[in-house]
Amino acid sequence: MTSETTATAAATPAANGHGEAHSTAGIAGLMVGSIGVVYGDIGTSPLYAFREAVVAASAGSGGVTAAAVLGVLSLILWALIIVVTLKYVVILLRADNNGEGGTLALMALAQRAMGGHSAIIILLGIISGALFYGDAVITPALSVLSAVEGIKLVTEAFDHYVVPITVIILVALFAVQSRGTARVASMFGPIMCLWFAVIAIAAIPQIMRYPEVLLALNPLYAVSFMFHHGIIGFVTLGAVFLAVTGAEALYADLGHFGKRPIQTAWVVIVLPSLALNYLGQGALVLGDPKGIENPFFLMFPEWALIPMVGLATVATVIASQAVITGAYSLTRQAIQLGLMPRFEIQHTSEVHSGQIYIPKINLMLFLAVMLLVLLFRSSSALASAYGISVTGTMVVTAMMGFVVIWKVWRWSPVAAAALIAPFLFLDLTFLAANLLKVFEGGWVPLALGGVVMLLMYTWRRGSRLLFEKSRKLEFPLADLVAMLEKRPPQRVAGTAVFLTSDPQSAPTALMHSLKHYKVLHEKNVILTIETAPTPRINASERVRMEPISDTFSKVTLRFGFMESPNVPNTLAIARKLGWHFDIMSTSFFLSRRALKPAAHSGMPRWQDHLFIALSRSSNDATDYFQIPTGRVVEVGTQVTI
Repeated sequence: MTSETTATAAATPAANGHGEAHSTAGIAGLMVGSIGVVYGDIGTSPLYAFREAVVAASAGSGGVTAAAVLGVLSLILWALIIVVTLKYVVILLRADNNGEGGTLALMALAQRAMGGHSAIIILLGIISGALFYGDAVITPALSVLSAVEGIKLVTEAFDHYVVPITVIILVALFAVQSRGTARVASMFGPIMCLWFAVIAIAAIPQIMRYPEVLLALNPLYAVSFMFHHGIIGFVTLGAVFLAVTGAEALYADLGHFGKRPIQTAWVVIVLPSLALNYLGQGALVLGDPKGIENPFFLMFPEWALIPMVGLATVATVIASQAVITGAYSLTRQAIQLGLMPRFEIQHTSEVHSGQIYIPKINLMLFLAVMLLVLLFRSSSALASAYGISVTGTMVVTAMMGFVVIWKVWRWSPVAAAALIAPFLFLDLTFLAANLLKVFEGGWVPLALGGVVMLLMYTWRRGSRLLFEKSRKLEFPLADLVAMLEKRPPQRVAGTAVFLTSDPQSAPTALMHSLKHYKVLHEKNVILTIETAPTPRINASERVRMEPISDTFSKVTLRFGFMESPNVPNTLAIARKLGWHFDIMSTSFFLSRRALKPAAHSGMPRWQDHLFIALSRSSNDATDYFQIPTGRVVEVGTQVTI
């Protein structure tokens, strides 16, 4: 999943209350909720991870050997212990940004700690965010395909129906996104608890039949396998990594459930269930090497196959749902941090702010997922494309984690490096192993990530150039107010609110209004909306007012990068500060800029056109800031970029 602050966390009360809710909600309820949302991806990895790793380890050896099985099992088990348990559960869950986790939250935390030297941090954040979208596309395709493929074990006649059934399930999944996920999410926890119980229990008879599989708990088997298998062992690492995909979700969903429920769920339920299942698959293959065809489903008796395929399909849909809603949440954070245009964001719950739906992101994800399913047609083929995006994100997380441990936790750089270096080395090793699969399908997440990186960089660069150019043409606000107080134009009743990103300069809409209408309202407010580097803002810090003159004042509204701005509701807070705000006697003035490519700009001509196209796809500011359309006046201007 590696989702960024997954919106489906509304399955529990913590999704709305965050830190406050954690003190009142029961730890058991939060544990169940975290199991449903956080562990969907890593919980469905047994469907394909062990199979793909053993197949890779057996390449060129003429068949599956006991050494390969025990070596792969040992690698998987110790990857779960080192990468997931130590790096994420023990260390990174402590690196929260006001209770929130995820790569963009970590980026904001590291950026704040670095002060003016944050360009490299922003670049790392862009890379990790871009790679996540690659993961968000591959996870639904791979997970659902691997679950539906279990039906082939009932009869080979179903072989031709795997792809059509997968397509139908995914079409239905994306079609229901606009309705919200609260009801579905409420079932996630119990279903995933059932899933973990079933996969653990099914493995016990296999382990009892071949108890020598427990030798894999000895890390020397992992070391011996890597030492004796050379390049094959290195290639196998790429498949072994499939067992830990989803580890980023532990950190990403920190704000929804809190550290303790996520840690407890992992140690008490998830890790033991996964370890038992992988050991059970290993025992089955030790007894019958042909079982490597599909060791997960072959652990079950024939009568349980169809119910198990159904349960696996539901579990993979849950994993897919979590990563899809994670893409929505990541997009909202990216918009607030100035990395993406303002896409339309629909709120699907009146209670939980995290329940959002972004139509354009949903459509793009759907088209990309469908393309992958039809292009690769099997989970084994698609598995080669998996891993690069997740390992890349993990490398970036480790690098930003070093900055936070050094600057925020105030460790010495040597101590911080000593703590992070082993994990970074392991992440880089996994990344290098996955890069060997570039031509087998690994190019897919790289291509997707590259496109998203280009879009993010273009939007950030173009926005900065546009801001700098607009600022040169603008008139100082203080000078304009002084002129208007000396020679006031005709006054009209009511309040005018002028939105601007630069409160020191006169808003374009105000200048054009004076130029063309030659009138001024009785009260005028210069409104600036700021995005803080923290996930949320306390109500006491939401509004800041500053009088300029008898008829002019500045108002600044602050929102966290995980919040959706609602201007009318927030301005109601200003009443307590002395502003008698009445929405029915207030007009909001916005400037709408039509961009044209300039003869000379700070970007290549093709990038100018790309930025202009992105700006046209941007959602209307009226909708984004949730301003009543009947109270808005838009003033159009043409600007070259």
